[in-house]
Amino acid sequence: MFPTTNLRRRTAFLLLLLAAGVAGCGGSEAGGQSEGVDESQELRISKAGWKTDFSKSTVPLSEFQSGGPGRDGIPPIDDPKPTPQVEAEAWLEDREPVLAVEVGDQVRAYPIQILIWHEIANDRLGNRPIAVTFCPLCNSSVVFDRRLEQRTLTFGTTGNLRRSDLVMWDRQTESWWQQLSSEAVVGKLAGKKLEVLPSQTLSWADFRKRYPQGDVLSRDTGTERDYGRNPYQGYDDPDSPPFLLDGETDDRLSPKERVAAVTAGEETVVVPFSRLEKEPVVNEQVAGKPVVVFFKRGVVSALDAGSISDSKDVGTAAAFERVADGRTLDFERREDRYVDRQTGSSWDITGRAVEGELRGERLPAVRHDEQFWFALAAFVPDARIEP
Repeated sequence: MFPTTNLRRRTAFLLLLLAAGVAGCGGSEAGGQSEGVDESQELRISKAGWKTDFSKSTVPLSEFQSGGPGRDGIPPIDDPKPTPQVEAEAWLEDREPVLAVEVGDQVRAYPIQILIWHEIANDRLGNRPIAVTFCPLCNSSVVFDRRLEQRTLTFGTTGNLRRSDLVMWDRQTESWWQQLSSEAVVGKLAGKKLEVLPSQTLSWADFRKRYPQGDVLSRDTGTERDYGRNPYQGYDDPDSPPFLLDGETDDRLSPKERVAAVTAGEETVVVPFSRLEKEPVVNEQVAGKPVVVFFKRGVVSALDAGSISDSKDVGTAAAFERVADGRTLDFERREDRYVDRQTGSSWDITGRAVEGELRGERLPAVRHDEQFWFALAAFVPDARIEP
């Protein structure tokens, strides 16, 4: 699958992550093969210590791989503490990425410099139990409602990967969950799905400007980590291969191309960052719904330099339904503003009109994620690309 140079790079990267104690999105000890089991369904990692019902699965068990550390070896944050913005300013730089999550009248910033070391935060926001997740290997952030069938779940890292993506587990049934599909894939709850909640990657500066009353996930996580340092230094190098990804990659785009994936109904439309860098406003239709994708510079990668704040600017994307005040709008970029052609109102990266006739209006949120192309393609192979 990989040329010799990339194989060497992949091996060196694995050793680096293991030395750092963060190989992949978790990990567990490899186990031997069981006799008399269909090879396509055989779990190639140890079941020791798990109470999971492995007889129930929606995917081949052979697709799971150890990522390095054991179960919860990458510790989730179970007692997240908010901190005021004024305190977070001491350790967050303006261009650093934060995941903005808004539930009801509460909004919180989850710095990627913290999530990169924990991958899961079991939190409560707006009186709603949520799980905030980040998989460094896929560069994917997804927020879930932790409630399922009148039960509130809490999540940890299994230590395993599937298609290079984080595999979570819930402590109530020990079912295994796929981050990017939001689905339980093994165990008692196999086939069940969590509700995905809107979230948005912003620069710390833009979060402060847009949400002056919002708070921030504190570095007081109960675990000592070198927050601000990137343990996956250089991983977003476009020439480096995805980590522990079986099979061929979809060659419609480069595997490490960052993409904005917009989902409505049963359709997912992908807009590559390489297009957005040249055309920072894209008007689209997704499952018949009018959608706009905005792109803005000023957000650094969490997977580039050893220090996140020193990393390269990769920008961020956001998607919204382009409807306001009962009208379908068409957007364009004018200098540093997003402007709708119908009223000439100006909008910001969070979908709020800041000037003009529609000032104060907000565009409805549409589910959108930012991740590497290989990850999106592995789970949504029929995604439509807007080149």
